[in-house]
Amino acid sequence: MTKITKGGSQISFRATVVVGDGKGSVGVGCKKAKEVQVAVSKAANDARRSCVKAPITKGATFPHRVTVKGKGGAVVMLRPAAPGTGVIAGGSCRTVLELAGYKNCFAKQLGSSNPLNNARAVVSGLKEMRTFKEVAKIRDMTLEELFAA
Repeated sequence: MTKITKGGSQISFRATVVVGDGKGSVGVGCKKAKEVQVAVSKAANDARRSCVKAPITKGATFPHRVTVKGKGGAVVMLRPAAPGTGVIAGGSCRTVLELAGYKNCFAKQLGSSNPLNNARAVVSGLKEMRTFKEVAKIRDMTLEELFAA
């Protein structure tokens, strides 16, 4: 980006970084600086700070469906898939899901095409997901009771 001031033009760079460990932890960061390397390192630190732990079930997929509305009209739909399907997603959704460690899933960007807002929407969707054990614990039930009802 270039801003024109009285003293001349001021150039700044914005970097968006996605970090993940492939075991369910993923984060998105975005920062600005006057140099590219500084912007990237700031964004990486921001992404590490904003990491969320996402549940990965058997078959390296989601435990259940989620549709998330993010900032700026970004709507992302996340669905589990059978083993051998692969990551069926486009744009920033695919990047976030692969870095999180998902191997079989569907994701669709329904609203905005803004990569940053879609990546943040995917992260917030992953944050909303709960495993069956967590749901049973919240409801003060056993897994057998949860599936019997």
